[in-house]
Amino acid sequence: MDKTVKDLASAVAGIEDGMTVMIGGFGGAGGPIELIHALIDRFKATGHPKDLTVVNNNAGNGHVGLAALIEAGMVKKLICSFPRSADPVVFTERYLAGQIELELVPQGTLAERIRAGGAGIPAFYTPTSFGTDLAKGKPVEVFEGRSYVRERWLKADYALIKAQTADLHGNLTFRAAARNFAPVMAMASAVTVVQAAQIVAPGQIDPENVHTPGIFVQKIVEVANAVQEEDLNRAKATYPLEG
Repeated sequence: MDKTVKDLASAVAGIEDGMTVMIGGFGGAGGPIELIHALIDRFKATGHPKDLTVVNNNAGNGHVGLAALIEAGMVKKLICSFPRSADPVVFTERYLAGQIELELVPQGTLAERIRAGGAGIPAFYTPTSFGTDLAKGKPVEVFEGRSYVRERWLKADYALIKAQTADLHGNLTFRAAARNFAPVMAMASAVTVVQAAQIVAPGQIDPENVHTPGIFVQKIVEVANAVQEEDLNRAKATYPLEG
């Protein structure tokens, strides 16, 4: 029942070429930067994994985290809501050059597609995007006089998320807005990998305060002093980080 692993490299070791990877975070809040950077390190050392499909709210900022993953050439397709954020230069250049695919999904629809994947619901209907380019080719039904677009669930091989506290069994708590997509991504993925600021013994998290139950978590690694994406970008950092 002890789901901890010894280091970041071990945490991301099972991700293979062509897999779909969900990455938590809303901008910089809750982004598992260290896990992403460990995945880049593995790619630089071995040439794998590549051709990934990544599900995230954004398209990355600057040259760290998700942006660095894209910059390394590891991402074939991005499924997200906001490809145009504060400094999405890496994604923008790759997309305009035809080097990465984009599936644009309204934010609420993205969250619900992930939730549906975790709940075992293959499809659902939403009025969002009806009559726009995003709805082209998708089935439409009318309910009570209003048109609804059918959307498919989203599932993944792996999820990379960041928690505040984890116990050895994988029960998690998140800090404020850092929770964002993490709970539903953990449910919708076959394997969930967590970097946690602290790992405690079973029973030290009040059951009433568990945000994600351990049944949805497979690997945990402790990262006590995680970096923040915004801090790295203010410092104009590029991964690999200097010093």
